Amino acid sequence: MLALFFIDPYFWLTIPGMLLALWAQFRLSSMYGRYSRVAAGRGLTGAEAARYILDRNGLTDIDVHEVPGHLSDHYDPSKRAVFLSSENYRNPSLAAVGVAAHEVGHAIQHGTQYAWLGLRMSLVGVTGFASYAAWFAIMGGMILSSVSPRSGLGRMLLLAGIVLFSATVFFQMITLPVEYDASRRAKAELLRLGLVTPDERVAVDKVLSAAALTYVAGMVSAMLELLRLVLIFRGGSRSDDE
Repeated sequence: MLALFFIDPYFWLTIPGMLLALWAQFRLSSMYGRYSRVAAGRGLTGAEAARYILDRNGLTDIDVHEVPGHLSDHYDPSKRAVFLSSENYRNPSLAAVGVAAHEVGHAIQHGTQYAWLGLRMSLVGVTGFASYAAWFAIMGGMILSSVSPRSGLGRMLLLAGIVLFSATVFFQMITLPVEYDASRRAKAELLRLGLVTPDERVAVDKVLSAAALTYVAGMVSAMLELLRLVLIFRGGSRSDDE
């Protein structure tokens, strides 16, 4: 069992996830970079587009704020506010308008009590703890199992880490429908309110689809990592039996 934790025979499982993550990041950088240089026909900045959509949906109590960072855009349900990175807050580009509309899509979800968003919000605290605790338990379990193969404490810690990590995987699975629905709402609102033309919608769709791919890559990577950990645990069980 000692060799099991120093020579990982399942490391190859992480490679597809890493490659997908790299492709997703490249795709997002490419699409965002391309359409951040294309001005929207209406000439609205991301902040103005966000404000317009919010007001037309009766969400006048939700503020739009500027935050530093690259693609640091998000909606904070606890503060009931949309936060846009400076490049999207100030620029009148198709990329900025699309990203801003996506974050407003989350605000609309919140306002309509979209079930998946509600579930995601309820899991934030638990997942935050689990994501940190999981790796302490996993690494501690692996080290103890290597140092003292006959001790059951290492395996118990490893199993606890796997359970905790499963919570983060579940959270990422819940995040996917939330993100895709926000993009769907964003594109519908942009067209309904005449903020983009049908031709411009194609560009917005490319930017938001590229952004969504990063969430897919994150979920796939996490699922493959979970499978790897389970196989390591099962491999340790067989070593103990022998």
